[in-house]
Amino acid sequence: MFLKLAGKRCLVVGAGRIAESKIDSLVRCGARVRVVAPQATEAVREAARANKFTWEQRRFRNSDLAGVFLVVAGTSSRELHERIFRLAQKARILCNVVDEPGRCDFYYPAVVRRGPLQIAVSTSGRAPSLAQRLRRELEMHFPFEYGAWTEEIGRARSAVLASGASFEERKELMARLSSAEAFAEFRHSAKAARAGRGQT
Repeated sequence: MFLKLAGKRCLVVGAGRIAESKIDSLVRCGARVRVVAPQATEAVREAARANKFTWEQRRFRNSDLAGVFLVVAGTSSRELHERIFRLAQKARILCNVVDEPGRCDFYYPAVVRRGPLQIAVSTSGRAPSLAQRLRRELEMHFPFEYGAWTEEIGRARSAVLASGASFEERKELMARLSSAEAFAEFRHSAKAARAGRGQT
């Protein structure tokens, strides 16, 4: 499941190494991120100074969950994690406690991003290092051109939907546009266009 987080209020409790990547991924999704933690890594401090999110330098309060869509707990305190998870369950707020699968309503997958194309790998919290290894392998298999190609397919799909073509006609055309042969042709055309502009 991919959640649409743009504009959603998300809370991260913790600002150390454990929480760093979780904060970054929420920001990249366009969420309205608030971080609550007494201390933070330099990377978190720098991002907060750049107004990528709000950092409140203090301990967690129960009232921090008010109006929140989801919460991520990434501290070194299991007691605090249990408290946050219990409160989130009661308030029906999605919760992810880092490295504690039993206290997670959702998992963070390892994601390959190529523009609008996202390929997620999840081990349901069992083996994050395996998910990261598979992500690196997928990144080699799916070059960056997939992003621009996905955009082009999206434009073609919009045109086809507006054309009044039948379901079967749309299905056949989209299958052709999404084929490996179509990608090879797109990549060749893009390479020729770059060569014409003197780019490598």
